[in-house]
Amino acid sequence: MGRRHFLAMATATAATPFMRTLSARAAAELSVTEVAPGVFVHMGRHEEFSPGNAGDISNVGFVIGKDGIAVIDTGGSPVVGKVAYETIRRISDRPIRYVINTHMHPDHVFGNVAFEGDNVTFVGHHKLPRALAARQERYLAINKVNLGDAAFEGTKIIMPNVTVTGRLELDLGDRKLALETQKTAHTDNDMTVRDLATDTLFMGDLLFVDRIPSIDGSIRGWLGVIDELSRVPAARVVPGHGPASVSWPDAAKPLAHYLSRIVEDVRAEIKQGRTMTNAMAEAAISEKAGWLLADAYHARNVSAAFAELEWE
Repeated sequence: MGRRHFLAMATATAATPFMRTLSARAAAELSVTEVAPGVFVHMGRHEEFSPGNAGDISNVGFVIGKDGIAVIDTGGSPVVGKVAYETIRRISDRPIRYVINTHMHPDHVFGNVAFEGDNVTFVGHHKLPRALAARQERYLAINKVNLGDAAFEGTKIIMPNVTVTGRLELDLGDRKLALETQKTAHTDNDMTVRDLATDTLFMGDLLFVDRIPSIDGSIRGWLGVIDELSRVPAARVVPGHGPASVSWPDAAKPLAHYLSRIVEDVRAEIKQGRTMTNAMAEAAISEKAGWLLADAYHARNVSAAFAELEWE
């Protein structure tokens, strides 16, 4: 296995609906990095869903063991899932045993369909089925528009076969993966995945690097989870959005700072009798410059924090 594997998909699949949705540049840049022995990560783009990127906006990982392979998140469309599947098959012919979803968001689960029917076990947080069921109609309707017909074709929600409460270990032969559910933070169904052989921790969207985080759970809970996980040593961590791997716990500091500033400013706005609209225009404004896509998400983060904190 080489250190870096590029997907030479543009020529082989140029006639398919999948690759027609991607620009030549996107196809050329679909690559994976071996961040530790047998641990591979594809870095998604810091963009919103669009027909041009086919939902390739979050990190996709896979771990190769002696007896099989586990995939951690599958990307934002059948396109990304299919390319990820074919990438894995280029690198290893060992069976794909598991697809693990770190949480419910479409950019992490819409690629699941590419792995269906291959005797794969889908694994997620015990709250994941309920969360997907509650939002599936909205997720499908909105993202059909965002992705466009070609990239969206074949999309469906795949529920986990196995759910996790607390901790579960998956055995890949010569290595084990430790899955741990977390308290409500980015969402109410966040789960981390640690490859015990290399001490590599997949954080999912509990960790954003460079791209602004989005709050869909609890800002106070998220700060608490970050604090707890920051005390846990890891050789490297894989964020849900950002580089293929980063050092720990230093990588958590910008995220914790950003969320803390929102909490501080929103509490001050509430204490002064200001409205949510005021807070959305004023709270932690100085922090926006440090994050990509801040215009799309910062005000929403403040509104989510306001709704949570006004009832403290």
